[in-house]
Amino acid sequence: MKAVGLHHYLPIEKDESLVDETVNKPAPGERDILVKIRAVSVNPVDTKVRGPKEGEEEELKILGWDAAGVVEETGSGVTMFKPGDEVYYAGSIARQGTNSEYHVVDERIAAFKPDRLTFEQAAAMPLTGLTAWEGMFERLGISRDAEANASKSILIIGAAGGVGSIAIQLAKWAGLRVIGTASRPETEKWARDNGADETISHYESFKKQLEEKGLDQPDYIFCLNSTDQHWEAMMEVIAPQGKICSIVETGTPVNISLLQQKSVTFVMEFMFTKALFGTKDMQTQHEILTEMAKLFDEQKLTSTLTETIEPFNALSLKKAHEKLESGKTIGKIVVSGFDQIT
Repeated sequence: MKAVGLHHYLPIEKDESLVDETVNKPAPGERDILVKIRAVSVNPVDTKVRGPKEGEEEELKILGWDAAGVVEETGSGVTMFKPGDEVYYAGSIARQGTNSEYHVVDERIAAFKPDRLTFEQAAAMPLTGLTAWEGMFERLGISRDAEANASKSILIIGAAGGVGSIAIQLAKWAGLRVIGTASRPETEKWARDNGADETISHYESFKKQLEEKGLDQPDYIFCLNSTDQHWEAMMEVIAPQGKICSIVETGTPVNISLLQQKSVTFVMEFMFTKALFGTKDMQTQHEILTEMAKLFDEQKLTSTLTETIEPFNALSLKKAHEKLESGKTIGKIVVSGFDQIT
């Protein structure tokens, strides 16, 4: 089968940063489904894994984790899917990625594709959707009862990105007042189009902007960009006994003592944790994606796909990585055109 991956960890502009190769089609394990891929999307984790570092891979390391496709074969212990089922999922960072014609994934972290979405629209959603759902409803403990959240608010830092775009929608579905950070007119518009009630700049004082808009301190903060850069600003505006969740590792030490006076809770979210460690609640990712599929089909959520690049090959994926690394992307980029593989 055709696949795109790497042997050397290089800047994206290098010819061998991503390469086309023919590799053996994988065989499903006991709980695995073998999926014929129809579309994949790129995420910051793809560029971080690919980025320059020491080491060399003898076997092609295949990147990519978001995917949508059709079940081709099932393992002996699979109970939830059968050949012909259309699925979407975010995969496991501990296994080969989805940038290939066929891919195997544990059934417990996959779900039936939303009927209303194309394969491209669906492929844009698993990783960001799971990250947003787990970050808000599991890590921050936000209720999904809209009435319970009627007087509560959330500040989403990086609201126009992949996670931010769907986090806004989920937060509004849960009844929260949503304040999103954005730095350009087009990202402000995108955040508002996805449901943000207010937008502020992440380059200016959060406290001053919130006060100017007459907004209360947010009960929750979901940090999707530069945790250490925004650390003191978050501590300044979070409500007493509020909660903060970040998905971004820190590059420099931060002063956790700033959490104390307001008794603030700080948690981290990493979407791959459940599959990486085989946690007892691993199947909740199947359940979350199933619930989200229902919300997509009921038109309570919309896909955050903004650009599709074809055909599926190393050149297309390099273009997607370059766009993502520019830091100016809005929503999600998908690579499709698997039917154009030669």
